[in-house]
Amino acid sequence: MLRGRGVSPGVVSAPVVLLGAPLVEPDGAVTVAPADRAAAVSAIEWAAVAVADQLRRRTDAASGESRAILDASRLLASDPELVAEATALVQAKGRTAPRAVWEVGSAHARKLAALGGRMAERVADVLDVRDRIIAEILDVDLPGVPERDEPFVLVARDLAPADTAALDGGNCVALVTEDGGPTSHTAIIARSLGLPAVVAAAGATGIPADSVVLVDGDRGTIEVEPSAEVVEAARAASAVIAFDGRGALADGEVLPLLANVGGAADAETAAAARAEGVGLFRTEFCFLDRADAPSVDEQVAAYRAVLRPFAGCRVVVRTLDAGSDKPLPFTDPQPEENPALGVRGLRLARRSPQLLDDQLRALAAAARQESAHVEVMAPMVATVAEARGFVERCRSAGLERVGVMIETPSAALLAAELFAVVDFVSIGTNDLAQYTMAADRLLGELGDLNDPWQPAVLRLIHAVGQAGRAAGKPVGVCGEAAGDPALAPVLVGCGVTSLSMSSRGLGRVAAALAAVTHEDCRRAAEAACSASGAEEARAAARRVLANPENPLY
Repeated sequence: MLRGRGVSPGVVSAPVVLLGAPLVEPDGAVTVAPADRAAAVSAIEWAAVAVADQLRRRTDAASGESRAILDASRLLASDPELVAEATALVQAKGRTAPRAVWEVGSAHARKLAALGGRMAERVADVLDVRDRIIAEILDVDLPGVPERDEPFVLVARDLAPADTAALDGGNCVALVTEDGGPTSHTAIIARSLGLPAVVAAAGATGIPADSVVLVDGDRGTIEVEPSAEVVEAARAASAVIAFDGRGALADGEVLPLLANVGGAADAETAAAARAEGVGLFRTEFCFLDRADAPSVDEQVAAYRAVLRPFAGCRVVVRTLDAGSDKPLPFTDPQPEENPALGVRGLRLARRSPQLLDDQLRALAAAARQESAHVEVMAPMVATVAEARGFVERCRSAGLERVGVMIETPSAALLAAELFAVVDFVSIGTNDLAQYTMAADRLLGELGDLNDPWQPAVLRLIHAVGQAGRAAGKPVGVCGEAAGDPALAPVLVGCGVTSLSMSSRGLGRVAAALAAVTHEDCRRAAEAACSASGAEEARAAARRVLANPENPLY
């Protein structure tokens, strides 16, 4: 049994296929004669164009978040700086074309790795583009996702976004990687494709090819050569349950179940899954990997496409969650020693206030032109003053329902004061756990600390829930914890009034809630919050909610 970080739910069993070995490093001792350097420069330039064209074709065939991520790789291949630096090495030092591209790409990757956080996750993207250009120069096949006639589990150290997105429509049924985190491109695309995925699984590439494995994307486990009985039991426990469009407890209390989306394609999928609205619309993909900010008109069009499938429903939009570890070229960010604690989320408005004001104008315009009930919230809020300033800007832009994300312990502790300013809050459990436990959420080896079942995290959620109840205002959860059917009743017992998750998880969470009353939830929350550790909290909630008629417990 191998353990990692489950980043996309589901359970499958199939033979292992290992991703092909990386491209061999070109020999650095070989040099190019001055007379041949122009030809080497031309080879680099043409190869970069060819790779950009290949990625453009893949982008055109993709949709949603996969499309946005692939387009980012295409932009990397088209980066004039990479080509210019590589050709300069050829002209000045006589490097061969493959060696020059290797050195420049590797140098860019090292710089990103040094920045840490989400920027470090772009290393795989840069190295993928580097290797594609070299393979084009050498006219060789680049190792990538293999083609198989039978279902298989793809195992790799890490996956480039182009390879991950190319899995759509193939026979890959699950992903396992040794590297990566919950916000890596592998995780994002796996969730959008509905592929179970486990990342940060140490030793995964040591599994022999063709071994049958059971991948559990909920628990983050990979079992090698499982018995038929184990496979059947796991599949039964993880079966996708259809959602009828109404979240409620056994005693009739209504609990809206919403979807997390990143673009129009995700919104359409969520609407088809009968989500009761959108609890988290991530707007980053309109901004990332661009040389300049999108115009207000561009943003209006993008936002309308997400609002349209949810006419008459609630759509909660998170303003730009970028900066620091996801720097934007047009905000001229400076490298930070600790990006997770830097200028990110709402704090970006300190540096680029017009960026936020333009986004709010675009959201207000989109809301006027569509019939969805738009609510707007700011990420990374730590003080009441920040919340008050955000509310004022939203009101000035014509947006009426305004809230904030609870992602910092500060915001959780100030919940009562925040409710005096805002209309609602939404708890981002991923970041709340990270900041409460002082553990980088991208490090697989700290996954046990970045667990929403940690009593310290649950107690903060409970404090926010009680503040919301006292104020008579909504408290949502839009982090990964919302999609955990075992944790959902505990969150409700803490005072949470809506849950937002990936579309795939709606049915299972609805089934878990339909089997319990509010009193059950309250007792489960009390037991979990009183525990001394995450595993103890799980066990305590399970004992309270144990029900022979409900296999989820």
